[in-house]
Amino acid sequence: MNSSTQTTAIDSSALAQKTVYSVLFSIAFAHLLNDLMQSVIPSTYPILKENFNLSFTQIGLITFVFQLTASLLQPFVGFYTDKKPKPYSLVAAMLFTILGLGLLSISTSFVMILVSVALVGIGSSIFHPEASRVAFLGSGGKRGLAQSIFQLGGNAGSAVGPLLVAVVVAPHGQSYVICFVIAGIIGIGILSRIAVWYENHMSLRAAKKTSLEEETVGLSNRKITISIIVLLLLIFSKFFYMASMSSYFTFYLMSKFSLGIQESQYYLFIFLASVAAGTLIGGPLGDHFGRKYIIWFSILGAAPFTLLLPYANLFWTGVLAIIIGIVIASAFSAILVYAQELKPGKVGMISGLFFGFAFGMGGLGSAILGYIADKTSIEYVYTISSYLPLIGVLAYFLPNIQQKKKS
Repeated sequence: MNSSTQTTAIDSSALAQKTVYSVLFSIAFAHLLNDLMQSVIPSTYPILKENFNLSFTQIGLITFVFQLTASLLQPFVGFYTDKKPKPYSLVAAMLFTILGLGLLSISTSFVMILVSVALVGIGSSIFHPEASRVAFLGSGGKRGLAQSIFQLGGNAGSAVGPLLVAVVVAPHGQSYVICFVIAGIIGIGILSRIAVWYENHMSLRAAKKTSLEEETVGLSNRKITISIIVLLLLIFSKFFYMASMSSYFTFYLMSKFSLGIQESQYYLFIFLASVAAGTLIGGPLGDHFGRKYIIWFSILGAAPFTLLLPYANLFWTGVLAIIIGIVIASAFSAILVYAQELKPGKVGMISGLFFGFAFGMGGLGSAILGYIADKTSIEYVYTISSYLPLIGVLAYFLPNIQQKKKS
């Protein structure tokens, strides 16, 4: 091999392993736009409930259909793209979401609403596994940080969405949901550029015959399986509780404290903004202190505050919502990267499994909690859901994974 060929190989190797912050922030912004559009669905629940005279059970069913379509396809998309990456599938995902929101803006029946949210769910199921892989590829080994940046975008979008709905849709009506299509068009432009980088980056990796993972964790298959099950149970705890906040927090505030739709949306924004902050904090702390400890602190650590929430006045409800959002959100990046490290070479499948399971549990939780709210009261929902973070004690059974640093 001559010197110029050696230099090219070294340059390619360095580029393939470099932390590419421009890509990380670009995919995070695309995630912001994607999740902003998806957050329109729960944010419009009070409007849809009034327009179509919906019960809480029907609202739960809307969330269930959305989360079901967003969850079932994700592991299969991830499994397929582990073998055959599809950079431009990110653009296709955004097109499904645009179509769904367009249909939601003109829906005249409950069935049309269900079809529209299913289309948005399909867009989500395509977007998340591949977008998470982009974050992984751009991480340069800083996996917790990369996932936190990626997740920060999504959580920021979820937080801003209700605020925009309160300003744009609530005063003017359901038809103004169409305004959010603008975010999708911007997203297509960004994702098209990311797809070019993604395609070139995969070519570099193929040229130097580099796998997506470099190390194994040295655990038996049985131990890995048990660890994955524990992580999924923690996801169940986190997202079942999150469903109570994202789907019903506005109704809780309106019922208990007699707030209006717009004012209750501002409180939801505060909670979701806290979730975004917690997400940014969790990944780097997991890189530094170990992901198991962040997972333990995040899930179980939220329990004292969730248990207090049903008994707080309006001021302390706002304060507790902020604390809960920050603490409980710090786990997801750590959980996802921990799971990716358990299954080397399966980034897409693991991302799809965990994003899909998270969405599925969110949808199932919303449906079950909506049914309970109809049979009892919305306040009772918050009393029973406050115990869910206690499941975080299961983090005790996770093994410590100490990634070997390269010399």
